[in-house]
Amino acid sequence: MLMMSRRQGETILIGDEIEIVIAHVGRSRVKVGIRAPREMPVLAREVKLVRDENLAAAAAPSAAAMSSLLEKLRLRR
Repeated sequence: MLMMSRRQGETILIGDEIEIVIAHVGRSRVKVGIRAPREMPVLAREVKLVRDENLAAAAAPSAAAMSSLLEKLRLRR
């Protein structure tokens, strides 16, 4: 991991297409602006984690579906 010190208004370049701008430095927070190509997704990590959890939950069978399947299996005996 590269660590850099930056002041408000300074930037960090990642490759030729991504620019990180330090927009504001407060007492406990830093506002960061990101300039990147539109086709490149830029997400906060916690947003990605919640999205992944939601997708996994949506793909998992529901309790009702599992109960129905178990009942069908019991009836076949």
